[in-house]
Amino acid sequence: MGTRVEDAGVAAGRVLVVDDEKALAGMVASYLVRAGYDVAQAHTGPAALEAARAGAPDVVVLDLGLPGLDGIEVCRRIRTFSECYVLMLTARGDEEDRLAGLATGADDYITKPFSVRELVARVQAVMRRPRTVTRRGDAGAPHVHGDLEVDLAGRQVRVAGVRVALTRTEFDLLAALALRPREAMSRRRLIDVVWDPAWVGDEHLVDVHIAHVRRKLGDDPASPRYVETVRGVGYRMAVQ
Repeated sequence: MGTRVEDAGVAAGRVLVVDDEKALAGMVASYLVRAGYDVAQAHTGPAALEAARAGAPDVVVLDLGLPGLDGIEVCRRIRTFSECYVLMLTARGDEEDRLAGLATGADDYITKPFSVRELVARVQAVMRRPRTVTRRGDAGAPHVHGDLEVDLAGRQVRVAGVRVALTRTEFDLLAALALRPREAMSRRRLIDVVWDPAWVGDEHLVDVHIAHVRRKLGDDPASPRYVETVRGVGYRMAVQ
């Protein structure tokens, strides 16, 4: 079973820290509590799923190397019942595991060894994210691009009237492009808008999430209807 640590006052959000290294999980939890979060811990894959179902966290900090169920499978199962942000902890250089984690619905990653302060900053960044894309005055009006409809206020996407299930990160990326349909946005610009201007890491993280968006929309990168690649720049909505 996971353990919960609560600070006095109103919490800034709920965070579940999942790592089989109990000392590390405890240290991360203590920093997050100091930052104002309501924090729970779990140390195995099954315990993580139980805690995620029971506690409805806003963010899950998830190590990939877990007993019982590995982090990739935990992330996949969490995505069947929760839209929380998932921040993966991966060993340095394990690109294959990192890509597999992102493919199952993780939003971001941080490599071990890491600065706990950096991890807290990443959590704070994702907690700010729902406000970054929909802050414009036209957020209530759906953006239509051919048969693609991006409803910013309802945070829903439809293709030919059929709803498409996107993760929060996938939705935020598509919304960022839909709000600026004529603008070619670089990876760095998309990171600034969707993640955080202070985010540091491999900017090709954007490519992985865009690939997931295209797959879910049924969009062929070779002949895009919705999202096109602008060589040497980044991405924009496809020219109709």
